[in-house]
Amino acid sequence: MLHLRLIVPTDTTDEVVALLETTVGTAHLVVLPGAARSPAGDVVMCDVAREAGDELIRDLRGLGLEKSGSITMENMELTLSDHADRAEDEAPGDGADAVLWEELTEATHEESTFSITYVSFLALATMLAACGVMLDNAVLIVGAMAVGPEFGPLAGISTAIVQRAPRLVVRSLWALIGGFALAMILTAGFAWLLDAFGLFEKSMIEAERPITGFIWQPDWMSFVVAFLAGIAGTLSLTSAKSGALIGVAISVTTVPAAANAAVAFSYSDYQQTVGSGQQLLANLGGIVLAGTLTLLLQKGLWKIRRTRKPAASTPGASVGA
Repeated sequence: MLHLRLIVPTDTTDEVVALLETTVGTAHLVVLPGAARSPAGDVVMCDVAREAGDELIRDLRGLGLEKSGSITMENMELTLSDHADRAEDEAPGDGADAVLWEELTEATHEESTFSITYVSFLALATMLAACGVMLDNAVLIVGAMAVGPEFGPLAGISTAIVQRAPRLVVRSLWALIGGFALAMILTAGFAWLLDAFGLFEKSMIEAERPITGFIWQPDWMSFVVAFLAGIAGTLSLTSAKSGALIGVAISVTTVPAAANAAVAFSYSDYQQTVGSGQQLLANLGGIVLAGTLTLLLQKGLWKIRRTRKPAASTPGASVGA
């Protein structure tokens, strides 16, 4: 279940309450007249089944509530109520399959910001991967993959394409391209610095490297793995199962490829630089393509499942006036 809290102008409260009462999947409706101070108005709260949340938010935005008041929705871990159970049973579809598009857009918008924190994590991940590449150490490579924040902009691009939001596409591309470019420049400088201290040397990048040599030798399996990871990552976002993102992060070689390219460039090994760049592009492209197709499929299937909408039979369970 989701908890919905609205700040509603007084002259719109009756219309909003009527909408909530007739929406399948809602329960525990509460109205607190005059409780809101900024912005001024009434506070309206209810619980709603996840599978009914996206359409309800869209209807509330249709009333202009996000401009005249506010719309806040949050996930509830536990709800013990027969009213809530009936609401979930009546709502069409399955909550695990429901996509809250407003929530997804907002989440990817925040994760796609070219900020100091984002660049810092990406640069640190790339430097860790550089150490893993030079030492041919799988543990460091996996750790760098887990630290990298690049899935946010990738998911932002897929979401923006499906939602036809060009501003989010530009924002995500800037975070992705600008972030990687800056991280790779910093990593090249990091490699030069460690070389000056005698910790890195050219023979390390030119060695056989049985564990990490694949990073600069992309093949079709690189794209396949990235495609599967993109599907898993997108499903984890839309189903609010964020724990799966760690598995996604350590299954693709975006950060290690960027690190290998930066270190190889610092030693004028342009063959590895080009190969690593191709690996990076293959992984990024596979994730974006998989994410876009997954969201399109989810959107289409959910639309089909909601074609026949049952009439509401469970209005808000409690109304305080």
